[in-house]
Amino acid sequence: MRAKMKFYSFWRSLASFRVRIALNLKNVPHEVVFVDIDKSEHRSNDYADINPQMALPALVLDDDKVLTQSLAILEYLEETISVPKLLPEDTVGRARVRALAAMVAGDMHPLIVPRVQRYLTEELKLAPEQKTAWLRHWAGESLRALEARLVRERETGRFAHGDNPTFADICMVGLVTFATAQGIDLAPYPTTLRIFKTAMALPAFAAAHPLAQPDTPAAMRKT
Repeated sequence: MRAKMKFYSFWRSLASFRVRIALNLKNVPHEVVFVDIDKSEHRSNDYADINPQMALPALVLDDDKVLTQSLAILEYLEETISVPKLLPEDTVGRARVRALAAMVAGDMHPLIVPRVQRYLTEELKLAPEQKTAWLRHWAGESLRALEARLVRERETGRFAHGDNPTFADICMVGLVTFATAQGIDLAPYPTTLRIFKTAMALPAFAAAHPLAQPDTPAAMRKT
Protein backbone atom coordinates (compact mmCIF):
# COMPACT_ATOMS: atom_id res chain seq x y z
CA MET A 1 0.00 0.00 0.00
CA ARG A 2 1.38 3.40 -0.94
CA ALA A 3 -0.78 6.33 0.19
CA LYS A 4 -3.69 6.18 2.58
CA MET A 5 -6.96 4.87 1.25
CA LYS A 6 -10.21 6.69 2.04
CA PHE A 7 -12.79 4.53 3.75
CA TYR A 8 -16.38 5.82 3.71
CA SER A 9 -18.14 4.41 6.74
CA PHE A 10 -21.07 4.76 9.14
CA TRP A 11 -20.84 3.47 12.70
CA ARG A 12 -24.03 1.38 12.60
CA SER A 13 -23.47 -0.09 9.13
CA LEU A 14 -22.82 -3.82 9.39
CA ALA A 15 -21.14 -3.79 5.98
CA SER A 16 -18.80 -1.04 7.20
CA PHE A 17 -18.18 -3.14 10.33
CA ARG A 18 -16.94 -5.99 8.14
CA VAL A 19 -14.48 -3.83 6.26
CA ARG A 20 -13.26 -2.12 9.44
CA ILE A 21 -12.31 -5.52 10.84
CA ALA A 22 -10.38 -6.50 7.71
CA LEU A 23 -8.57 -3.16 7.56
CA ASN A 24 -7.60 -3.59 11.22
CA LEU A 25 -6.48 -7.20 10.85
CA LYS A 26 -4.30 -6.35 7.87
CA ASN A 27 -3.02 -3.09 9.41
CA VAL A 28 -3.98 -1.02 6.38
CA PRO A 29 -3.33 2.73 6.72
CA HIS A 30 -6.52 4.56 5.82
CA GLU A 31 -8.46 7.73 6.38
CA VAL A 32 -12.04 7.32 7.56
CA VAL A 33 -14.71 9.57 6.07
CA PHE A 34 -17.88 9.43 8.13
CA VAL A 35 -21.17 9.38 6.24
CA ASP A 36 -24.22 9.85 8.45
CA ILE A 37 -27.03 7.67 7.13
CA ASP A 38 -29.44 9.10 9.72
CA LYS A 39 -28.93 12.51 8.11
CA SER A 40 -29.19 11.04 4.59
CA GLU A 41 -25.63 12.06 3.78
CA HIS A 42 -25.28 8.87 1.74
CA ARG A 43 -27.92 10.28 -0.61
CA SER A 44 -26.02 13.49 -1.30
CA ASN A 45 -24.72 14.29 -4.76
CA ASP A 46 -21.16 14.22 -3.48
CA TYR A 47 -21.47 10.68 -2.15
CA ALA A 48 -23.47 9.52 -5.17
CA ASP A 49 -20.48 10.54 -7.29
CA ILE A 50 -18.40 8.07 -5.26
CA ASN A 51 -20.98 5.29 -5.07
CA PRO A 52 -24.03 5.63 -7.34
CA GLN A 53 -25.75 2.92 -5.28
CA MET A 54 -25.63 5.38 -2.36
CA ALA A 55 -24.76 2.57 0.03
CA LEU A 56 -21.92 2.07 2.47
CA PRO A 57 -19.10 1.27 2.62
CA ALA A 58 -16.88 2.55 -0.14
CA LEU A 59 -13.12 2.31 -0.31
CA VAL A 60 -11.27 4.83 -2.46
CA LEU A 61 -7.81 3.58 -3.38
CA ASP A 62 -4.73 5.76 -3.64
CA ASP A 63 -5.23 5.96 -7.42
CA ASP A 64 -8.83 7.15 -6.89
CA LYS A 65 -10.41 3.88 -8.03
CA VAL A 66 -13.50 3.14 -5.97
CA LEU A 67 -14.40 -0.23 -4.49
CA THR A 68 -17.87 -0.95 -3.16
CA GLN A 69 -19.68 -3.95 -1.64
CA SER A 70 -18.08 -5.25 1.54
CA LEU A 71 -17.35 -8.77 0.30
CA ALA A 72 -15.68 -7.42 -2.84
CA ILE A 73 -13.56 -5.13 -0.67
CA LEU A 74 -12.59 -8.07 1.54
CA GLU A 75 -11.53 -10.01 -1.55
CA TYR A 76 -9.44 -7.07 -2.77
CA LEU A 77 -7.68 -6.72 0.58
CA GLU A 78 -7.03 -10.46 0.68
CA GLU A 79 -5.52 -10.44 -2.80
CA THR A 80 -3.32 -7.40 -2.27
CA ILE A 81 -2.20 -7.83 1.36
CA SER A 82 -1.03 -11.34 2.07
CA VAL A 83 -0.73 -11.22 5.87
CA PRO A 84 -2.70 -12.27 7.74
CA LYS A 85 -4.60 -14.56 5.43
CA LEU A 86 -8.37 -14.40 5.84
CA LEU A 87 -9.08 -17.31 3.51
CA PRO A 88 -7.78 -20.89 3.91
CA GLU A 89 -5.10 -22.29 1.63
CA ASP A 90 -7.22 -25.14 0.23
CA THR A 91 -9.86 -24.65 -2.44
CA VAL A 92 -12.65 -26.43 -0.58
CA GLY A 93 -11.87 -24.49 2.58
CA ARG A 94 -12.03 -21.18 0.73
CA ALA A 95 -15.38 -22.18 -0.75
CA ARG A 96 -16.71 -23.06 2.71
CA VAL A 97 -15.58 -19.77 4.22
CA ARG A 98 -17.08 -17.80 1.34
CA ALA A 99 -20.34 -19.71 1.72
CA LEU A 100 -20.56 -18.98 5.45
CA ALA A 101 -19.82 -15.31 4.77
CA ALA A 102 -22.44 -15.17 2.02
CA MET A 103 -25.08 -16.71 4.29
CA VAL A 104 -24.87 -13.51 6.33
CA ALA A 105 -23.71 -10.80 3.94
CA GLY A 106 -25.51 -12.09 0.85
CA ASP A 107 -28.68 -13.74 2.15
CA MET A 108 -29.65 -12.07 5.43
CA HIS A 109 -28.11 -8.62 5.36
CA PRO A 110 -29.92 -7.30 2.24
CA LEU A 111 -33.24 -7.91 4.02
CA ILE A 112 -32.46 -5.67 7.00
CA VAL A 113 -30.56 -2.71 5.52
CA PRO A 114 -31.89 0.83 6.18
CA ARG A 115 -33.43 1.27 2.73
CA VAL A 116 -35.47 -1.91 3.20
CA GLN A 117 -36.51 -0.85 6.68
CA ARG A 118 -37.54 2.53 5.31
CA TYR A 119 -39.62 0.87 2.57
CA LEU A 120 -41.34 -1.35 5.13
CA THR A 121 -42.44 1.63 7.20
CA GLU A 122 -42.93 4.39 4.62
CA GLU A 123 -44.34 2.44 1.67
CA LEU A 124 -45.85 -0.70 3.18
CA LYS A 125 -46.91 1.15 6.35
CA LEU A 126 -45.76 -1.58 8.71
CA ALA A 127 -46.15 -0.76 12.39
CA PRO A 128 -42.95 -0.68 14.47
CA GLU A 129 -43.68 -4.07 15.99
CA GLN A 130 -44.23 -5.55 12.53
CA LYS A 131 -40.91 -4.20 11.30
CA THR A 132 -39.19 -5.61 14.38
CA ALA A 133 -40.77 -9.00 13.70
CA TRP A 134 -39.41 -8.86 10.13
CA LEU A 135 -35.89 -8.06 11.31
CA ARG A 136 -35.92 -10.73 14.01
CA HIS A 137 -37.29 -13.33 11.62
CA TRP A 138 -34.53 -12.98 9.05
CA ALA A 139 -31.75 -12.67 11.61
CA GLY A 140 -33.10 -15.77 13.34
CA GLU A 141 -33.21 -17.71 10.09
CA SER A 142 -29.56 -16.87 9.47
CA LEU A 143 -28.53 -17.79 13.00
CA ARG A 144 -30.29 -21.16 12.83
CA ALA A 145 -28.66 -22.12 9.54
CA LEU A 146 -25.25 -20.89 10.63
CA GLU A 147 -25.37 -22.74 13.95
CA ALA A 148 -26.37 -25.97 12.21
CA ARG A 149 -23.38 -25.81 9.88
CA LEU A 150 -20.91 -24.84 12.56
CA VAL A 151 -22.00 -27.72 14.79
CA ARG A 152 -22.10 -30.31 12.01
CA GLU A 153 -18.95 -29.54 10.06
CA ARG A 154 -15.57 -30.70 11.32
CA GLU A 155 -13.75 -27.67 9.89
CA THR A 156 -15.19 -25.52 12.70
CA GLY A 157 -12.52 -24.75 15.29
CA ARG A 158 -11.84 -21.85 17.62
CA PHE A 159 -13.23 -19.76 14.80
CA ALA A 160 -15.77 -20.55 12.09
CA HIS A 161 -13.09 -22.29 10.04
CA GLY A 162 -10.10 -23.58 11.94
CA ASP A 163 -8.21 -21.61 14.54
CA ASN A 164 -7.74 -18.28 12.79
CA PRO A 165 -10.26 -15.60 11.80
CA THR A 166 -11.58 -15.60 8.24
CA PHE A 167 -14.21 -13.84 6.15
CA ALA A 168 -16.77 -16.04 7.90
CA ASP A 169 -16.00 -14.65 11.35
CA ILE A 170 -15.88 -11.11 9.99
CA CYS A 171 -19.45 -11.53 8.74
CA MET A 172 -20.73 -13.56 11.71
CA VAL A 173 -19.88 -10.96 14.33
CA GLY A 174 -22.10 -8.43 12.58
CA LEU A 175 -25.01 -10.86 12.58
CA VAL A 176 -24.65 -11.53 16.31
CA THR A 177 -24.26 -7.82 17.04
CA PHE A 178 -27.45 -7.09 15.09
CA ALA A 179 -29.33 -9.95 16.74
CA THR A 180 -28.32 -8.69 20.17
CA ALA A 181 -29.56 -5.20 19.31
CA GLN A 182 -32.89 -6.71 18.24
CA GLY A 183 -33.29 -8.56 21.52
CA ILE A 184 -32.93 -12.05 20.03
CA ASP A 185 -32.17 -14.81 22.53
CA LEU A 186 -28.79 -16.27 21.56
CA ALA A 187 -28.97 -19.27 23.91
CA PRO A 188 -30.06 -21.61 21.07
CA TYR A 189 -26.85 -20.76 19.18
CA PRO A 190 -24.00 -21.64 21.58
CA THR A 191 -21.38 -22.39 18.94
CA THR A 192 -22.06 -19.16 17.09
CA LEU A 193 -21.95 -17.24 20.37
CA ARG A 194 -18.69 -18.92 21.42
CA ILE A 195 -17.01 -17.97 18.14
CA PHE A 196 -18.40 -14.43 18.40
CA LYS A 197 -16.84 -14.01 21.85
CA THR A 198 -13.53 -15.46 20.66
CA ALA A 199 -13.43 -13.07 17.71
CA MET A 200 -14.49 -10.01 19.67
CA ALA A 201 -11.68 -10.63 22.16
CA LEU A 202 -9.23 -9.76 19.38
CA PRO A 203 -8.26 -6.05 19.29
CA ALA A 204 -8.93 -5.79 15.54
CA PHE A 205 -12.52 -6.92 16.03
CA ALA A 206 -13.15 -4.98 19.24
CA ALA A 207 -11.87 -1.73 17.73
CA ALA A 208 -14.20 -2.17 14.75
CA HIS A 209 -17.37 -2.61 16.84
CA PRO A 210 -20.17 -0.19 15.93
CA LEU A 211 -20.28 1.21 19.47
CA ALA A 212 -16.54 1.97 19.46
CA GLN A 213 -16.43 4.37 16.50
CA PRO A 214 -15.68 8.09 16.52
CA ASP A 215 -19.05 8.77 14.87
CA THR A 216 -21.00 6.61 17.34
CA PRO A 217 -23.39 8.87 19.30
CA ALA A 218 -21.64 9.83 22.53
CA ALA A 219 -24.41 8.40 24.72
CA MET A 220 -23.94 4.97 23.11
CA ARG A 221 -20.18 4.89 22.66
CA LYS A 222 -18.14 2.27 24.46
CA THR A 223 -14.39 2.55 24.82
